[in-house]
Amino acid sequence: MSSTQSWDPERYARNARFVSDLGQPVLELLAAQPGERVLDLGCGDGVLAEKLVALGTRVVGVDGSAPQVAAARGRGIDAHVMDGQALAFEREFDAVFSNAALHWMRESDLVIRGVARALRPGGRFVGEFGGHGCVAKIVAAVEAALGRRGIDAARLNPWYFPTAAEYAARLAVGGFEVRYIALIPRPTPLPGEIRAWLETFCESFTAALAPADRPALLDEVSAALRPELCDREGRWSADYVRLRFSAWLPVSLTPHP
Repeated sequence: MSSTQSWDPERYARNARFVSDLGQPVLELLAAQPGERVLDLGCGDGVLAEKLVALGTRVVGVDGSAPQVAAARGRGIDAHVMDGQALAFEREFDAVFSNAALHWMRESDLVIRGVARALRPGGRFVGEFGGHGCVAKIVAAVEAALGRRGIDAARLNPWYFPTAAEYAARLAVGGFEVRYIALIPRPTPLPGEIRAWLETFCESFTAALAPADRPALLDEVSAALRPELCDREGRWSADYVRLRFSAWLPVSLTPHP
C-alpha cells in the first residue's frame, strides 16, 4: 500500500461505498461454499467479508489499514493488519478473494506468490481490481495539474492497472491455471462531487503539496474533469475499468516459494 494513502472508514463509507456495492459479480464468480475457509485480501471495512460469512464460509480478512481492520472487526470479521505483498499463511485456505484492492499492491508477483502459499492444493484465487485504462482521465488531469507545479506525478502514482494478458501471464508464472480473465469497462456513478473521490483516493498525489496548496489543486482538477465526467444534470462518474479473474492452483503442483 502507498505509505501516503490513509483510510478513514467513515470517509470511505460516505464517498466510496459503491466499491463494495458493486462487488456482487466477483462474489458470484467466487461461488463460495458453506464450510470453505476464505481469505479476503484487502478486506477494507469488511462489508463483503460479511456477505461471505452469511454464505456459511469461514472468513479471515487482511488489510494494510489499521482503521479499516478495526471497522471490519466491528462487523465481527476475523480481520488482521497485514501487507498483501507479504502474506503470512501456509496452505490454510480453500479460496483467496479480493475486491478493489490488488491495484494498490504494486509488487504483484509477491502478492501472487503469497496467495499461492496461502492456498491449499486445488484452491482458487478470485478477484477484481483496476485494470488497464482505469481512471485514465482522472490520472491525466491530476498529472497535468501537478506538472504545472513542477512535480513529476508519474512517480507518485500508487496504482497498478495491468492488461488481462499481463496479469494472466503473472498468474501462470505463479503456478495458477487461469480459467477466466477479462477487462470490463465500468463507468461508475459517484455519490457526490468528483472532489470527494479525489480526497478519498488521491492522497498519494496531493501529499506532494503543502496542505494549504491542496484545495486549489483539487479545484483545478475538478474543473478540468467536469466536461469529461459530469453530465448535464450535474451527476459525476469515474472512468473505471475493472480486471476480473478466476485462477486455480492445480492439485498436483506445489505453490512457488
